[in-house]
Amino acid sequence: MGIFMELQNRLKNSGLLIFCIVLSVYFTFHGISGDRGLMQYFYLQREISEARKIAETYHNEKIRLENKVRLLSNASLDLDMLDERARVVLNYASDDEFVILDEE
Repeated sequence: MGIFMELQNRLKNSGLLIFCIVLSVYFTFHGISGDRGLMQYFYLQREISEARKIAETYHNEKIRLENKVRLLSNASLDLDMLDERARVVLNYASDDEFVILDEE
C-alpha cells in the first residue's frame, strides 16, 4: 500500500511538470512551423525580396521609357531618336542600308 501511495503522490506532483512540458512543446512546434511561425517568416521574407527585385526591374524599365519619351517630346526633340522611331514604326530603310532583323 505504501508503494502505491508514493507512486500516486509522484504522479500528482509530476502532472504539472508533464503539462508544462507538453505545453512548451506545443508552442515551440507552432512557433516554428505554424501559420505565423519562423518558417513562414523566412518564406515571406524571400517572397518580399523577390518582389522588390521585380519592382526594381520595372522601375528601371519605366525610367528608360520615360527618357525615350522625353527625347521625343516637343521641348527637346532628338533628331536621331525621331529618325530611329520613324524607321522602326514605318519599316523604312534606305537602298544603301542593310537591315538585320532580331528575333525579338
